[in-house]
Amino acid sequence: MLQSILIRNGKVINEGLQQIFDIYIKNGRIEKIAPSIDKNADIEIDASDKWVIPGIIDDQVHFRQPGFPHKANIYSESKAAVAGGVTSFMEMPNTKPNAITQELLGDKYDIASRMSLANYSFFMGATNDNIEEVLRTNPEDVCGIKIFMGSSTGNMLVDEATTLERLFSQVPMLIATHCEDEATIRKNMAIYEEQYGDDVPFDAHPLIRSAEGCFISSNLAVSLAEKHNTRLHILHLSTKDELALFRNDIPLEEKRVTAEVCVHHLYFNSEDYAVKGSLIKCNPAIKSREHQAALFSALLDNRLDIVATDHAPHTWEEKQNKYKKAPSGLPLVQHALNVMLDFHQKGKITPERIVEKMCHAPAICFNVRERGYIREGYWADIALVDPELRWKVQKENILYHCGWSPLEGHDFKGKVTHTIVSGHLAYSNGTFDESKKGERLLFDVK
Repeated sequence: MLQSILIRNGKVINEGLQQIFDIYIKNGRIEKIAPSIDKNADIEIDASDKWVIPGIIDDQVHFRQPGFPHKANIYSESKAAVAGGVTSFMEMPNTKPNAITQELLGDKYDIASRMSLANYSFFMGATNDNIEEVLRTNPEDVCGIKIFMGSSTGNMLVDEATTLERLFSQVPMLIATHCEDEATIRKNMAIYEEQYGDDVPFDAHPLIRSAEGCFISSNLAVSLAEKHNTRLHILHLSTKDELALFRNDIPLEEKRVTAEVCVHHLYFNSEDYAVKGSLIKCNPAIKSREHQAALFSALLDNRLDIVATDHAPHTWEEKQNKYKKAPSGLPLVQHALNVMLDFHQKGKITPERIVEKMCHAPAICFNVRERGYIREGYWADIALVDPELRWKVQKENILYHCGWSPLEGHDFKGKVTHTIVSGHLAYSNGTFDESKKGERLLFDVK
């Protein structure tokens, strides 16, 4: 039996407003929201001087299980997520084995039901020859179909024109794409290999995985989606060139093509390779200040709909390799909210917009059932934030299995103090209660 929870006197940031409310939670759900609630509860939290926000929904993570236990697992990374106020995640299929059959996809759900401290969903992976398996996917309990239109970690490149046509014309549910043109990347890589051999510099990464390559692939995906009226979500936009492909003249609920930006493409730029090197090598690449600024503007004017992480851990030892052997990916899920709070403190974004882009918009884009908002009757996925608490990212407080962060040494202002996952107080002031695991996300089919 879940314990009842009463949150008192918190500044609730939700649906564009900031209001002081009490919140009463019972049987996993938000039963009542009011200026004052006269009830007893098993757990009472004084949220005076704290923000109370919906739990963050991260629609793009790589938790590496099964197949890469030295990098990460669902338990370790969901724990890090919960500490960062992320109550729900959607995980990618390029595990080992790839989640490209219903049986293999089901295996991941079984693991999560036993191990995940956060709510969870897993993308079904598309390949050049598994469309029959893809079409068996249940849209009510699977977040979407993932197509790698550019190769990244793993071997799931879908580059056959006939396959793409079949997928975009036949898949009835959301398709999420990684968009980079493989031919462009290979051509650019050959140029840099000829010049540098095995010692390609890390600052060449955004020139190899170039803006041109991103646009070619994203433009193809949008063209296919418009041709077949497919529900398309393009992941981790990284260039100003691609922004013209997306609309901001209609409500999010009406969009058939949506897009996200990840925190690292907002926070870092190509000048940071000089210091960070392989630690910020990711696909698509972190690019110049010009692209970085354009992405932030597009987030604010609603051409970009969601802020996510593309959390992708690798070991410290793997990241010490030279450019060609150093794997791409950054661990970020524990610190994504802090990055956005940093932008808020610099006057670049309001708390209401942070909640919109990290909580509400993912729920809308993926039609997540009864989550993403603080509403009576909804699941109680809630994070409490002390906006004044100062802290530093250090080895001892990094919860990723890989044990490092590209943000290590950075001082942040604002920290998650409590995280409630499906009505269970999973995290409180540094202490985890692992007695209840997260729930499988469900989706409304429209």
